[in-house]
This record gives sequence, C-alpha cells and structure tokens, in this order.
Amino acid sequence: MRSRYAVVLLVVLAANFLLPRLMPGDPFELLSVEDGYAGAAFTDEQIARYKAYYGLDKPLHAQFLRYVEGLLTGDLGYSIYYKTGVAEMIRARIPWTVFIVLCALVASSVVGTVLGSLSAVLREGPADRLMYFFMMVFSEIPSFLLGTLLLIFLAARLGWFPLSGGATAFAVYSSPLEQAADLLRHAALPVLTLALAGVGNFYLLARSSMLTVLTKDYIRTARAKGLSKGRILFRHALRNALPPIVARFFMSMGGMFGGAVLVENVFAYPGMGRLLRDAVLARDYVLAQGVFLTIAVTALLMNWAADVVYRRLDPRVA
Repeated sequence: MRSRYAVVLLVVLAANFLLPRLMPGDPFELLSVEDGYAGAAFTDEQIARYKAYYGLDKPLHAQFLRYVEGLLTGDLGYSIYYKTGVAEMIRARIPWTVFIVLCALVASSVVGTVLGSLSAVLREGPADRLMYFFMMVFSEIPSFLLGTLLLIFLAARLGWFPLSGGATAFAVYSSPLEQAADLLRHAALPVLTLALAGVGNFYLLARSSMLTVLTKDYIRTARAKGLSKGRILFRHALRNALPPIVARFFMSMGGMFGGAVLVENVFAYPGMGRLLRDAVLARDYVLAQGVFLTIAVTALLMNWAADVVYRRLDPRVA
C-alpha cells in the first residue's frame, strides 16, 4: 500500500509541476504589459533577470529538480505576483477552507447517514422513493451551480446571508461572540452548498450498507427476541453499517477540498480556491504549484486515513 501511494505522489508532483507551465501566457510577459493584470511595465532585461531568479530560463528537467529539492527542504517558493512566500500565503488561507470543508463534511455525513438508514428501513415505500429522488437530484447538480442558486435566492433576493467575503469589511466588533457570528454568517452558504452537494453520496452509501446489514441473521435474531425497532436500527444495524461510511468520510474530505475551489469563487470566500484563482489569472506558476500540491497531498492523506480506519473498523478486510 505504501508503494502505491509513493507512485501516486510522484505522479502528482510531475503533474503539479507541468500543469501550470502548460497554461497559455507567461507570468513576466503578462506583468510587462501596461494594461495587464498588474499594470506594471518591465523591460526585456528585467524580465530575463526575473526568469533567472525563478529558474524559468533553465530546461524543464532542471526546473523540476530544483522544484523537488525545494519541496524536500520545505520550501514552496516565492510568489511571482504577490512577492511573498507561498507557504505563508497558504498558511493564511487554508484555515478558511478547512473550516467550511469540515463543517460541510460533518453535516452531509450525519444527515446523509440518518436519511439513508431511515430510507433502508422504509425501503420501497413512498418516503424512500421521495428521499431517493431528491438525493439523486442534489448529487447531479454541480456544486458551483448549486452555490449560484443559493446565492441568488437566499442572499440576493431574501437577504438572509451576505453576498460575498469571509467577514464584513471594516467591521468593528464589540465582542468575540459578535465576530464569530459574523464569520459564521459569511460561511453559512459555502458550507450549505458543499453539504448539499455531498449529502447524496453518504445517503446512497448508508442506504446500501443498511440494506445489506438488515438481511443478516443477527438482525433476525434481534427481532425474534422482541427488541424495539429503534434499538435494532441504531444498536445493531447502524453500528455494523458504519465502517464504509466512516471510510467515505475521510475519502470525501479530499474531494470536498476540490469542490471548495469552485464554491469559494462563487461566494468570493477567502480560502484556497480564491488563492488558486488569483494564481491562475496571474500565471503565477509558483503559487499555483503550492496550492495544487496542498490540495493533492490532502486528498492522498485522507485516502490513506480511510484505508487505515476501514481496516481497523472491519478486521475482515486484509
């Protein structure tokens, strides 16, 4: 298993290095245009000096070796556009993304598991069919489109939530509680979007797992003993149906990081997604590499954690 993850990591590093360089345009040529992204002008000599500083004047294999050497020493590089260390920028932005991802993941897993369990108990009934229909609908709607719809109806039309940002601009808070309330109001729609986009996966998995468990002999024995439906459902069935759901929790975290990239741009939320957007617009290779790598490594770590947890919860898995 370790060798498999090592190979995947090498592929991720190679793709992370090549993808930004495949983008059309050049960061320094873009910065040298008066009406460009930065509105600054550089001479050819200055551009050549900057390329030499970032090693972009060297062959690709030499650039890749320099990139890997930097990673081994914990150096993610220096942003071309922001003129700041990439690691510092990621440390400042990642708490915003982690917060909405964790909140959305907990909400979607709890709601999806409860509804999936009830749907399995009520299988083939009207309630089961209705829940199944709605969960399939939410699963098929892209997260950015779902976020746009919520933004239009809940924020723009009803005014229940702020339209954008992570906090009210220039706000002066009278207490930490007031600040926390403001942060939660701004995070509500991104969290709701990610939760609705992910709840269908947990629902379908919980429903399938519970349907399998409910056919087992020990469930029939529990019913024969006269145990209540609630005790059979939560004490016996759900406990044995949880291992794949817990594994999916960790696996979904990496996927939600990817979904957050789009959702954060819909709501102008100041997380990793907004940072990646700015890096792509500015053709900032170094910053884009750092953000891509952080998201990819997070996904790999969560998949590894899912493997470990699933093996611990279900010893039958080799």
